[in-house]
Amino acid sequence: MIETKLHGDVLEIVLAHPPVNALGEAVRKGLYGAIADAQADDRVKAIVIRGSGRLFSGGADITEFGQPLVPPALPEVVDATEASAKPVVAAIHGLALGGGLEVALGCHYRIAARGAKLGLPEVTLGLLPGAGGTQRLPRLVGIETALGMIVSGVPVSAAKAAEIGLVDRLADEDRLVEEAIAFARTLNEPRRTGERSVPADPALFERFAVENARKIRGLDAPQACMEAIKAATELPLDKGQEKERALFASLVAGDQSRALRHAFFAERAAAKIDGLPKDLPLRPIARVGVIGAGTMGGGISMNFLSAGIPVTIVEMTQEALDRGAALVRKNYEATAAKGRLTSEQVEKAMGLLTPTLDFDALADCDLIIEAVYENMAVKKEIFARLDGVAKTGAMLASNTSYLSIDEIAAATGRPQDVLGLHFFSPANVMKLVEVVRGAKTAPEVLATGMDLARRIGKMPVVAGVCYGFIGNRMLIPRQSNADALLLEGATPEQVDRVHTRFGMPMGPFQMADLAGVDIGWHRDPERIDSLRDALCAQGRWGQKTQAGYYDYDEKRKPSPSPVVTEAIDAFRRKAGIAPRAISDEEIIVRTLYTMVNEGAKILDEGIAQRASDIDVVWIHGYGWPRHTGGPMFWADQMGHETIVEALERYAHRLGDAFTISPLLERRPAGSDFP
Repeated sequence: MIETKLHGDVLEIVLAHPPVNALGEAVRKGLYGAIADAQADDRVKAIVIRGSGRLFSGGADITEFGQPLVPPALPEVVDATEASAKPVVAAIHGLALGGGLEVALGCHYRIAARGAKLGLPEVTLGLLPGAGGTQRLPRLVGIETALGMIVSGVPVSAAKAAEIGLVDRLADEDRLVEEAIAFARTLNEPRRTGERSVPADPALFERFAVENARKIRGLDAPQACMEAIKAATELPLDKGQEKERALFASLVAGDQSRALRHAFFAERAAAKIDGLPKDLPLRPIARVGVIGAGTMGGGISMNFLSAGIPVTIVEMTQEALDRGAALVRKNYEATAAKGRLTSEQVEKAMGLLTPTLDFDALADCDLIIEAVYENMAVKKEIFARLDGVAKTGAMLASNTSYLSIDEIAAATGRPQDVLGLHFFSPANVMKLVEVVRGAKTAPEVLATGMDLARRIGKMPVVAGVCYGFIGNRMLIPRQSNADALLLEGATPEQVDRVHTRFGMPMGPFQMADLAGVDIGWHRDPERIDSLRDALCAQGRWGQKTQAGYYDYDEKRKPSPSPVVTEAIDAFRRKAGIAPRAISDEEIIVRTLYTMVNEGAKILDEGIAQRASDIDVVWIHGYGWPRHTGGPMFWADQMGHETIVEALERYAHRLGDAFTISPLLERRPAGSDFP
């Protein structure tokens, strides 16, 4: 776990705990002991600490959080490092994150490879840096900079770290160790960050809180981070660390941190495919074909182009093809205008795109993704045609949001090569991909789909075949109940407000207006079977027409619509429904608890591999508040008996077809979803 080597009068201490050099018990003990031994060794004039492999250290071992701690604790190790009578230099490459950066902050000097990144991302786990980070970083870089780094959790580049005084020197990575040892040899005495004072205007904290109110509202960790950093301005290091540790202990025991840590591990578990060997050979994917150059097809293409994978995109008309290629370029240029891409990167990506009207041009593609509209007959026709064009061994994927992959696969003579790759809109932005396993999908096809999704920066989750898969199937009871609640007496504003207060980025009707109220509409203005039909028939298609469930001004700012109010009243009169007062609690039960109930059915049917996969789908695909852990973890925390009791109480409002999930009903009190 710890390796040491004496270079004349400089002791090199190496954190050797792959893959991320996590600071677990053995590493802490080893580092603490190596520092102590160096103090007693007259041969050692200075010390260099570095990480092995690809990075300095990814931080603490998260699996130890909430468990009895075996000493030495990380704060003890960092304090011992800073207390060293001999100068200590941190040589940082790759990443120095969390506890890894706190170790570096305990060192007296820091030298970083030019490509390194340094940060304290504990806030993303509902925590704060608990090994002196909130006390030492402000003393080193100033309060305002420390607030920005710690409360956001976003790492900084080595160049930025040098600019703000976080590191003393930069070096090329291949010379980092050599230069660190040479630097250490020039040092005569320690320089202890903890001995510095850090004055600050108290108004700075109030101003920071106001400026970041939207990002941190309702979150425990950012507030605690600010409180700890403020302590650095008022207390000496040891007292500030006591405050920091007390705040850390409170957070680690809190609901939000438990939920955020669950989400962290859920994302890693989602990558695992039950029943498949880890060393299963994957199919090579050198070129991707995309059928359909619309918004979805273009967005899907961008994911592969950005990863350096050539794409052949096929359309039926030149006009549609030109429009699609132009939209891809426009999206790239918009990103470049924000400084996130260079013009050279834009041209490189566009150079990998081959737009064509020739369906046969897909013959040399290793993966072909169909991205046309949701119509089974059209999709089956395309896959039957692909069967005669695609080369042997090519993977064939549908981007369908709801339809059966098994039925689509049956249109080919190679169902083993067919899978679903359900991207979420906008496909070039949204992280989630549901990788749908058909009844005959070959194991290596599924594994390749998962691996490829990760290669292009997505968060893939395996789903089985059912209408809507995981995410959209759970969306159905939410939307149907939201619609029913309007007729019974709620307003779009009330339903949406309940969801946004819960932590969703938007409510059901705000989401419908953003996505397009007309998506999936039968487009017959004479057939008015629902409120949605009535709105669509009037051209109220959402934000794109400045009218949907809300009215919109030229800046897309929503306001309640008298037209919608009248349409709701008309449907109530037609159905003989007398409006009543709807409580926020009823909205939560009928729109959120019913989602949990559907999730339990999905889990029970084997459509999802594990409950945490459902959480990942909803966090990354629909904006479920991460600090609640996802719908299934949220239900675990509340207690399944609470969910069942509430659903039974409102069962008379949920329709004749509603049933409570057997899995929910049979779980013992206090148990969690599997």
